[in-house]
Amino acid sequence: MKIKNLINRQHHPLTGIVLLGILLFTNSSITNAQNKYTLSKEIAVGGEGGWDYLSVDSGARRLYVSHGTKVVVIDIDKDVVVGEITNTPGVHGLAPAPELQKGFTSNGRENKASVVDLKSLQTLAKVETGQNPDGMLYEPGQQEVYMFNGRGESATVIDAKLGKVITTIPLGGKPEFAACDPKAGCVYNNLEDKNQVVAIDTKTHQILNTWPIAPGEEASGMAIDLAHHRLFLGCGNKLMTMMDSTSGKVVATVPIGDGVDANAFDPGTQLAFASCGDGTVTIAHEDAPDKLTVVQTLKTEPRARTMTLDMKTHRIYLGSARFEAPTEPASGKSRQRPKMVPDSFKILVYELEKPAATKAK
Repeated sequence: MKIKNLINRQHHPLTGIVLLGILLFTNSSITNAQNKYTLSKEIAVGGEGGWDYLSVDSGARRLYVSHGTKVVVIDIDKDVVVGEITNTPGVHGLAPAPELQKGFTSNGRENKASVVDLKSLQTLAKVETGQNPDGMLYEPGQQEVYMFNGRGESATVIDAKLGKVITTIPLGGKPEFAACDPKAGCVYNNLEDKNQVVAIDTKTHQILNTWPIAPGEEASGMAIDLAHHRLFLGCGNKLMTMMDSTSGKVVATVPIGDGVDANAFDPGTQLAFASCGDGTVTIAHEDAPDKLTVVQTLKTEPRARTMTLDMKTHRIYLGSARFEAPTEPASGKSRQRPKMVPDSFKILVYELEKPAATKAK
């Protein structure tokens, strides 16, 4: 009735049609945002060692998870481990280049990137990088890979086809997560220790802009909304900030949990995610290009702070494990970090709850 009355008050018939479309779209977006994420399943991985980045190749239906000194490969349709990529000392993660059937791992302990055949999971070559390559990104516009070197405070750019270094870009700070906009010809990266974002020209490999992230601080995670030119930054002072990727202006913020590591954005639902070590994922809806609204604080598990998103199914994946209960230290000694229970490493899978009507069927 309200929609009908609004339409009747318009003088031009086309105005009513446009208004109806806007209202229906808005209502649909709100409905989607109100569907809650719930735990779908756990994928047992096991093995020893910690974990870091997770990445999804939605087309190939593969999830790549760094674990210890290898990358575990999981079939996300069958939810089973199907292989592993070895000889990657201190690996932080893998950036898939789907059209080339290659993957590029950041091997932090040997200051190298492995070039991997994603069909055979065999290493084709190793490429020298800067010190401690950590974050990694495949940029499809130029078919190049960026290795962000933590201690080197630089980015090593690699020709993905040839597997050869093109250049190294000094960044002036410690890089973390990155995102790219191929149409705009830009790669973006968080400088965690400088409270800044850098924008890199993908053709010239020059830094175009350096933007402050205030009121955010110590950003690690990053995701991008390509349609609206928005970056989502997971900040160490318990904020997720939304930044205009064309101007560097922070246009919105929402509170998140403690110990954020990863961010994701789903264009299909307009949801932005921030995964935190306190055992929460904050899920916010992009109501407008200058408005974020928290729609859910998802309870996960302590230390489950790394995350990735499959845009096809809208599922999110987080690494997790069980840890032994901390013991009281002897007098004069510092408290030791809890030890991971052997073979307890797993992947937590969360998905949007199905509407009641669908469940009934």
